[in-house]
Amino acid sequence: MELTNKKDPETLERVLLAGVDCEDNPDELERSMEELAGLARACNMEPVGMVTQNVDFINKGLYMGSGKVQELREAAQVLDAGLIIFNDTLTPSQLRNLQEEIKKPVMDRTSLILDIFETRARTREAKLQVEAAKLQYLLPRLIGMHEALTRQGGTSGSMSSKGAGEKKLELDRRRIEHRIAELNRELKEISGEREVQRKKRQNSRVPLVALVGYTNAGKSTIMNAMIDRFMQDEDKKVLEKDMLFATLDTTVRRINTGNNKDFLLSDTVGFIHKLPHGLVKAFRSTLEEVRNADLLLQVVDCSDPHYREQMATTQETLRELEAGDIPMLIAFNKSDKAGETITYPRVNGDDRIYISAKESDSLELLVQVILNRIYADFVCINLLIPYDKGSIASYFMKEAHVLSVQYEENGTLLCVKCHTADKEKYRQYIIEEEN
Repeated sequence: MELTNKKDPETLERVLLAGVDCEDNPDELERSMEELAGLARACNMEPVGMVTQNVDFINKGLYMGSGKVQELREAAQVLDAGLIIFNDTLTPSQLRNLQEEIKKPVMDRTSLILDIFETRARTREAKLQVEAAKLQYLLPRLIGMHEALTRQGGTSGSMSSKGAGEKKLELDRRRIEHRIAELNRELKEISGEREVQRKKRQNSRVPLVALVGYTNAGKSTIMNAMIDRFMQDEDKKVLEKDMLFATLDTTVRRINTGNNKDFLLSDTVGFIHKLPHGLVKAFRSTLEEVRNADLLLQVVDCSDPHYREQMATTQETLRELEAGDIPMLIAFNKSDKAGETITYPRVNGDDRIYISAKESDSLELLVQVILNRIYADFVCINLLIPYDKGSIASYFMKEAHVLSVQYEENGTLLCVKCHTADKEKYRQYIIEEEN
């Protein structure tokens, strides 16, 4: 047990952390507990102690052994901790039993992450998604919430024969189920609107690059650096802060690099070890941007000693989203903090680049590598477009990389670099194709 008893600002709630190791992997437990402490701080809490236990299996009734639970209770009293946070998702019975034994409020990792998401959500869609996930989490945990109310047995199934606690429980359950149904309907409508926007972007032939990766790896920093460099619009920036889950809402920005080589850059919610399945499900419509991307830019904090485990978590979450096969470029960010052994900015192979997102030379190299990847399927062609087909010429002027324009007797002669799909669509106007 690790304990600290420093006095903290009164605004921070003092919490005690608890976790178990069932796989005889102390390093993994330490990493996970450190992450739990970071989550607590992100929720304006101050971890003052940590109690862990090596076990062969999770205790079905108490999560930990009864002796450790007693140790938790004593530590909470000594350290004046008002809340106990457990490192795994607790079952309804575990939650109830632990609160009875410890005599203090108890929270699990899932509930903590949900609270953080609720605080961070800004858009209507994100707020609805978080509320739906919280209600789904709460539904099976209603039992025991009304212990102060009387209960009585009944032989029939009617509510009239139930005690006050049972009536209250039944009403709460019905209200929650009704609210979940309402939320799902609203989210379905929003998802439809998002799908329309997504199809418009796909029809424009502008490639989509989706930022993915572990929370706090630097995705928002890269997004804002791109906006500074190519848009110079402070209002288009996203929240950038050194904390877990600083950004929840999916943001898409059009990055105009010049020469008609634009791309859409999408910043999505970060991933984390033991990310609650309910959250992945709730945010699935938002994360559709990932599934429809032409290129995934996985941002990795290479200064973190556990970055390999974080990469594995990202890959696992992408597979769950059915996005594991999309082409990927891995950006090892924060290389300036990773020690002298790492040189940057530099490209390593076809799919890895080492950068520091806050340095201009790193950003320039990153953009060049992205363009090389997303425009690899573009070809150079010469087209002669009749003057009565001016809309086609306008399309290429807007969406393709125009190398030259000449106005001939029979129409507009364009030399362009365009997507292979556009080449096939307008093949009848091609007069020469470059190898």
